[in-house]
Amino acid sequence: MAGAIPLLSPLADGIRRFLATKRALGRKYLSEERELRLLDRFLVQQRIADLEHVTPGLLDTFLADRPRMRPRSFNHLLGVVRGLFHWLVAQGALQVSPLRTARRRVTAQRAPFLFDADQARRLLDAALALRDRSKGVGRGPTYRTIFALLYGLGLRVGEGCHLLCHDVDFDRGVLVVRGGKFGKSRLVPFGPRIASLLREHLKQRASAGSALDSEAPLFTFDGRRCVHPCTVSQTFLQLTRRIGFAVPAGASTPRLHDLRHSFAVGTLLRWYRQGVDPGARLYHLSTFLGHVDPVSTAVYLTITADLLREAGRRFEDFAGRNVQELTS
Repeated sequence: MAGAIPLLSPLADGIRRFLATKRALGRKYLSEERELRLLDRFLVQQRIADLEHVTPGLLDTFLADRPRMRPRSFNHLLGVVRGLFHWLVAQGALQVSPLRTARRRVTAQRAPFLFDADQARRLLDAALALRDRSKGVGRGPTYRTIFALLYGLGLRVGEGCHLLCHDVDFDRGVLVVRGGKFGKSRLVPFGPRIASLLREHLKQRASAGSALDSEAPLFTFDGRRCVHPCTVSQTFLQLTRRIGFAVPAGASTPRLHDLRHSFAVGTLLRWYRQGVDPGARLYHLSTFLGHVDPVSTAVYLTITADLLREAGRRFEDFAGRNVQELTS
């Protein structure tokens, strides 16, 4: 991490080697490094001179002092620290992990807000209507195109924001998504609608006099820096609040990541309706979304009323055929 304060605690060497091991496996481990630097700084402040003085009580104090009210955030920190100590034990640096803290109970989470085609269209129209600013020329077309990629291709917001002009391959009909989550790159195919939208966006950029060389950001307001994901998220929240989407009972208010979630659920629903076995295609969807394994993809497959109806219809067809075979 460039410009970071050096690691100075008795865990410093172990933390460096642990991070190097994870990154050798293709993991970025940026947020995890920040968490472990907090632990390193805490041990220095507590004047801990050797690993023998890293006790369960001391780690309890470290975790309790972190301002993390949400169980999920606390459990992430706990998981990073636990992973470090388990690795140190496996490497023979410690005989046993001193960490004893239990995970916090996560209460039932609300279901995500799933955009249907009409709601997505309203969002894109609202984005297109955004007015330019002195430091934001072309805001409307830019945000409309970003939201369309998140909904239509299931991209993560960071992946969409960090695309460069040469990452759009119109000849092959693919986006080259570089260095996504876990440091993985992949090719994401797109159809004629997305192609038309991307061409329109680039044409608008060119007419505004923006540089379109291969290394230029695809989405930028100053020609040099990519649009920041946090800015996209803030704009998304402003637009969805202005539109006032009706939120189903038990669902959360719309979040930017719900566009990607909607893509995954919509894909599964189309497979059901086309008679395709979703289980056989889950690896395809996992690869398309840039997941390490299908277990990660399964998180997106929220059960909805439409999915239940399609699954029930498929089961009825299956049961009906079996009964007919047995009675014939």
